[in-house]
Amino acid sequence: MAVKKDYYEILGVPRNATKEEIKAAYRRLAMQYHPDRNKSPDAAEKFKEISEAYAVLSDDEKRRIYDMYGHAGLEGRYTPEDIFGGVDFEDIFKDLFSFSEFNRIFDMFFGGRRRPGAREEYYEVYERGEDLTYDLEISLEDVVSGLNTVIEVPRTEVCDLCHGSRAKPGTTPKTCPKCRGTGKIQVSRSSGFTKFIQIFTCDLCHGEGRIIDSPCPRCRGTGKIQRLRKIRIKIPPGVDEGYHLRLAGEGEPSFGRGPPGDLYIIIHIKPHKIFRREGKNIVCEVPISFTWAALGAEVEVPTLEGKTTIRIPPGTQTGDVFRLKGKGLPELGGGRRGDLIVRVRVETPRNLTEKQKKLLLEFARERGEEKNILKS
Repeated sequence: MAVKKDYYEILGVPRNATKEEIKAAYRRLAMQYHPDRNKSPDAAEKFKEISEAYAVLSDDEKRRIYDMYGHAGLEGRYTPEDIFGGVDFEDIFKDLFSFSEFNRIFDMFFGGRRRPGAREEYYEVYERGEDLTYDLEISLEDVVSGLNTVIEVPRTEVCDLCHGSRAKPGTTPKTCPKCRGTGKIQVSRSSGFTKFIQIFTCDLCHGEGRIIDSPCPRCRGTGKIQRLRKIRIKIPPGVDEGYHLRLAGEGEPSFGRGPPGDLYIIIHIKPHKIFRREGKNIVCEVPISFTWAALGAEVEVPTLEGKTTIRIPPGTQTGDVFRLKGKGLPELGGGRRGDLIVRVRVETPRNLTEKQKKLLLEFARERGEEKNILKS
């Protein structure tokens, strides 16, 4: 079993620290290790560790026991729920994190169980909106330069006619007569000295506690409408297939008091008609004449940023490779660019004129190859 660290050491405070000093240290560390803001693999465990230290040292009785007996004094006396139960974390975090962020952290503390004393409505009201994804195709040229563009994303929004009430303007929803506005039906039965209570969602109002006789004509009583939202995005140079760009708060709204979800842009690279990608390098094939290959030449080749010229030495063969440094793709976040790799393909001419045939025959005669030439 791993030995627990000293709570004072975890928070970085002396053993005679005041409650204000302990609280300030905890707030600072919470900002640093909150798992939604710190993506390191050990951030969640570190956040839990500093929260446990604060829960003990901020409570006079728990701190007294810890100072006298250490961790052994707390074990067996307090459950995990007891350790965190008396701390008003909401007051500490109300100006730092959204309530949905806060709830996800306490799922980590208690394994998904509601913390002691928490109201069920707390989770319903502050539920976070759903995340959205958008697939975007870009070119290899965009990978080199980056891309600033505007996308249109379909998103659910609050109806601007009924403002989410779902009722036709000028009308008022009525309280559900079956559950009396609670949204729940309670059924109890007794067996001997034991009383059993079951709670069900009201089947008349479907848990809403109200009934709408005149639904909004624009959203048809849903309180929501679909709209295309224009969003300007910036794709950095050097992205690869499957790169995710996260836009915080651009997902679906929560339709409560919670924060909206996020929008994830998923990048796809369109196939190029000339170049093939190999990591940071790009590859293309360039045809050259057999006379250029034999005698050497300056040959024009394409790049992602226009055309350039390379020197082909005499005796170049099909498959020979020429590398242009820095003409490939950039690294994400900057750094040295890859290379352009040009593979040469020597082309044999067709439909020769009589003069060209005579010249080639003379060339073959000098090389001792005439006897192998087909007679036409």
